[in-house]
Amino acid sequence: MELSPSAGGLTIEEARQLRAMGRGNAPPPPITKTTGQIIREHVCTRFNLFNVLIAASLALVGAWSNLLFILIIALNTVIGIVQELHAKKQVERISVLTAPRVRVLRDGALRDLPVEELVLRDVISLESGMQVPADARVLSGELELDESLLTGESEPVRKGAGAGLLSGSVVVSGTCSARVERVGADNYATQLTQEAKAAAPLHSELLSSMRKVTRFTGFLIPPLGLLLFLQAYFLRSEPLFDVVTTTAAGLLGMLPKGLVLLITVSLAVGVAKLARSRVLVQDLFSLESLAHVDVLCLDKTGTLTEGHMRVERVVPLAEPPHLSFHAWMGAFLAHSGDNNATSQALRDFFPEEDIGQAPEACIPFSSQRKWSAMTFPGLGTLAVGAPERMTGTVLPGALQAEIQRGRRVLLAAYTAEAVHPDSPLPPMTALAALVLSDPVRPGAADTLAYFQREGVAVKVLSGDSPVTAAAVAAQAGLPRADAWVDMSQVHTPAELEQAAARYTVFGRVSPEQKRELVRAFQAQGHRVAMTGDGVNDILALRKADCSIAMAHGSEAARQAAQVVLLDSDFTVLPQLLLEGRRVVNNMTRVAGVFFVKTIYSTLLSLFCILANLPFPLVPIQVTLIDLFLEGYPAFFQSFVADGRRLRGAFLPSVLRRSLPNAAAILLAAAVLLLGGGALGLAGDQVPVALYLVIGAVEAEALLKSCLPLNPLRVFLFLTASGGFFCAAILFHSLLALPLPRWDTLFVSLFVSSAAILAERLAALLLDHLAGREQEKTCRPEAPPAAPFSQS
Repeated sequence: MELSPSAGGLTIEEARQLRAMGRGNAPPPPITKTTGQIIREHVCTRFNLFNVLIAASLALVGAWSNLLFILIIALNTVIGIVQELHAKKQVERISVLTAPRVRVLRDGALRDLPVEELVLRDVISLESGMQVPADARVLSGELELDESLLTGESEPVRKGAGAGLLSGSVVVSGTCSARVERVGADNYATQLTQEAKAAAPLHSELLSSMRKVTRFTGFLIPPLGLLLFLQAYFLRSEPLFDVVTTTAAGLLGMLPKGLVLLITVSLAVGVAKLARSRVLVQDLFSLESLAHVDVLCLDKTGTLTEGHMRVERVVPLAEPPHLSFHAWMGAFLAHSGDNNATSQALRDFFPEEDIGQAPEACIPFSSQRKWSAMTFPGLGTLAVGAPERMTGTVLPGALQAEIQRGRRVLLAAYTAEAVHPDSPLPPMTALAALVLSDPVRPGAADTLAYFQREGVAVKVLSGDSPVTAAAVAAQAGLPRADAWVDMSQVHTPAELEQAAARYTVFGRVSPEQKRELVRAFQAQGHRVAMTGDGVNDILALRKADCSIAMAHGSEAARQAAQVVLLDSDFTVLPQLLLEGRRVVNNMTRVAGVFFVKTIYSTLLSLFCILANLPFPLVPIQVTLIDLFLEGYPAFFQSFVADGRRLRGAFLPSVLRRSLPNAAAILLAAAVLLLGGGALGLAGDQVPVALYLVIGAVEAEALLKSCLPLNPLRVFLFLTASGGFFCAAILFHSLLALPLPRWDTLFVSLFVSSAAILAERLAALLLDHLAGREQEKTCRPEAPPAAPFSQS
């Protein structure tokens, strides 16, 4: 809507003075965490607190060589901060393109400004797809607003001159000018203006799993540490130095140090890589949610197709009254505030025309009505929209054939009556059919074929005719594109659930039905990604497990999405899926190695308490395991491409990998600590034998994480395991160990072999039990639903 100087806009100087007085709008929340937040999240963790307390205890007794672990912790923390700051910089560099802006009347001219530059009494221009940036009052024009972010009600609300607008609501249709009445903290919905970004609650399996581990170890560490200390000091009367070092080693082993950091670094690297490909990931853990997606919901227009619609031809159906058809359309478009792709295509074809009078009523297009209309005094009403919404009109067979070819057909129809936006259209006379085309996007077929190979079901959710949507989907190579349903004929929740289970293409879908379809897919046990570009997609975007917006679409859709495709090209979605899978698959691999030490340290501490034995390791020995067998290979493995489908939940998979190794180490420790003499070991050789056995079983866990082998993984395994054993022998005095004798090496080899054999048997048993449990919990497929009429 063009605003004139008479609309009463401010001057630039007046706006500057109002901002200086604190009457400016509050800036939107940052799209990324601040530098301070990133530093705090990496430094102020429960793991770091435990590590600092343990380090302080070691320092008090002068165990300086055992403090090496704190330097590694500090280095890991710095690496994590640097990587996430790098990702933040990449995201912020491209997020400027999606930052919310508003058109403001300043010095008599419309200016496109960031929303934080709004001040009290500014006059703003709003149109379809915009989010209201501040509480305002309509000066002229008419809107339909979606206030679901404020009220939870998704039905559009009409607003005319004099009506109040609340920040956070979204313009569904129409245009208006409005004067800002409240800014900043005075806004009715300051906290809600960006609630669309909070879409659905973000479910991060990696994050929730690590929180469970943190809570569990945090619960065990204080009592176990206290028992180890008291038992050694009072029952065995050991020197304070030995008591502190052995107790500290037991507690350090329980902490999966570096794993949370590694998850964050891996996600940050993925986000930065996607940013270079012009994909904006608005939250680190959104990348993880992509990995779990097995249903992808796509729109037709602008996603499968290029989104550049054009009018192919006009088919006259009846002689229009009063004016020529081109004059009717020219007058209609001259006064229409619609700005979607269809209206742009119509404007390119029909020149706007002044017929000497303004309409007395304008009803903008909305996805609920699927038509727009305009009433001119003394002439009647022209409506343009979906053929099935034009009462009393029937499409000729030739036009049905156009729909079968994937073209979009609109009807322009006439009635002498006035129409109302909340009522169905009266019987109308079809004046002409408008045939529009939108070419299928290059690369769409390859992208859909990729998702089919990867087990991701693609569903097309379109507001267009189901026949048109199905034809376009078939052109794009979508499997089962002929399985379509007209959602305007689906009325009950049960019918919608049946449709979700049976069909691939959904036509004439309302915004509420898009959301309910996403919910139905989730109820079937699927993880759902939703792509969209318009206001009508916001409800579904907020409900989906992963929401993806096209940058060319509405501002509100971009704000609602977790991921924004800056080039509006859905063919980059496989890259997103691969990055998400890389993170989750690699974290599942390496977490199994980290958790081996956490589990055996906990079990070994309990065993030592029950047997009244000192914990058999000291902190520097645990640090060597952390460095060679966990941290170094895990860090480089986390960057290796791994696009395999995800199998099973993260924490159960990791525990199933690590439990057999931890149990084998506990068994070997019990044999050596209680029966080392019977095996011919001298008393001072038991600790070094046990340490070598622990290294061997941990190395076998590392080897499992490297399968299937490739040159990089072979290199990592050989250098990590070889480096550990060489360091254990060459630097035995630094590790507080005697030099192993030949008989000690022989016993260590024998016990290691037995422990690894026991691990393999335990792993096979666990896999067998997991397979039986999976068979038991698998539900048989539901019988096919009765088909809906495909006519």
